Amino acid sequence: MTPLPASTTPSASDAPTRVMVVDDSVVVRGLTARWLEEAGFVVAATCSNGRIAVDQIERARPDIVILDIEMPEMDGLQALPLLLAKAPRASIVVISTLTQRNAQVSLKCLSMGATDYLPKPESHRGVTTSTTFRHELITKVQGLAGRHRRSAPSPIAAAGAPRTSLATPMRAGAAPEPAGQPLARPVRTYGQVRAAPAAHETRLETTRVQVRPRTGLVAPKVLLVGASTGGPRAVGEVLAALAPSLSRVPILVVQHMPPIFTAVFAEHLAAQTRLPAAEGREGERLEPGRIYVAAGGKHMGLRRDGAGGAPLVRIDDGPPENFCKPAVDVLFRDAAAIYGAGTLAVVLTGMGSDGALGAKALVQAGGAVVVQDEATSTVWGMPGAVAKAGLAHDILPLPAIAPALRGMLNGGAA
Repeated sequence: MTPLPASTTPSASDAPTRVMVVDDSVVVRGLTARWLEEAGFVVAATCSNGRIAVDQIERARPDIVILDIEMPEMDGLQALPLLLAKAPRASIVVISTLTQRNAQVSLKCLSMGATDYLPKPESHRGVTTSTTFRHELITKVQGLAGRHRRSAPSPIAAAGAPRTSLATPMRAGAAPEPAGQPLARPVRTYGQVRAAPAAHETRLETTRVQVRPRTGLVAPKVLLVGASTGGPRAVGEVLAALAPSLSRVPILVVQHMPPIFTAVFAEHLAAQTRLPAAEGREGERLEPGRIYVAAGGKHMGLRRDGAGGAPLVRIDDGPPENFCKPAVDVLFRDAAAIYGAGTLAVVLTGMGSDGALGAKALVQAGGAVVVQDEATSTVWGMPGAVAKAGLAHDILPLPAIAPALRGMLNGGAA
């Protein structure tokens, strides 16, 4: 398919999102392109292997690239760094069938700069008939499209003027800024990390939120982590930086992932943190300094070993919550009931609102909730839902989260 000319619409935020589809199957390319066009996206180019995509990406100028892992001549893993070098602002979603090898490769792609991943049915017939694959594909592209609409450079930024960061916390009782004006607040610092926008950051929407006071919080007895889109890299970064302080508490992670992927993700976390990490098992007793990852396709919660006994992992095969299984809300609710004010939770980048209801239960029980800010989130859905509900005790850029959590785990202010 010949690349379409790049849009010359004056407002980049109003231009349709451009998507490049890279897959060696003509059937998959055709179906994917048709679904995207029916959903209102512009298919900027379709390519049968990574080499063709690398050659065309500068002309096609896609916002989002759907990149198959297994292709002849140049596969997705080889193409990824070359695509990012030519189009560093593009969001790349890697797709692969559900095998352990492909899960390993997909997670490696995420560590190299891919934005998200999507499991693909094993056969062409499966792609043709699977409504789940089509729904997940369109949902992911829609979520990432919102990110690209918000990150369109402003005339001020283009002229070299300072950029304003977004989702700056507005403390209770603070006077609001005039309507339509960006929040202008001092940059906060945590440890040695300065919570300032990265050099590549573009202008994003300004969101007014209130942050809960931290008074009355107790020393955490457990750390909970919830994430989705963009989460594997964010979770790994936070826990790796936090690892020396994790010997005091068990760590439970819900990352929206399919089966097989979660087991591989746990292996990656173990390598990054040098802590034991694995999928949580029914009835497993929680131990400090150990990471428990919710297995794909099952909820992971907590229960007590008898009346007043030790906390144990609870595996639940019930229906999805927030269209997710595993769901963050399940873990948060159980932790609120068992650990109460001794719960410390962090909600990182992800689509949807999973975690918001659970965060409410945690806050009502006296626990603390920290969320990632919009500027550093791949998608500010999950953390944004918690922040907008007024349930966050801090809203922080990704590099500042570990120092803040470390201070809380060590019993002091961050």
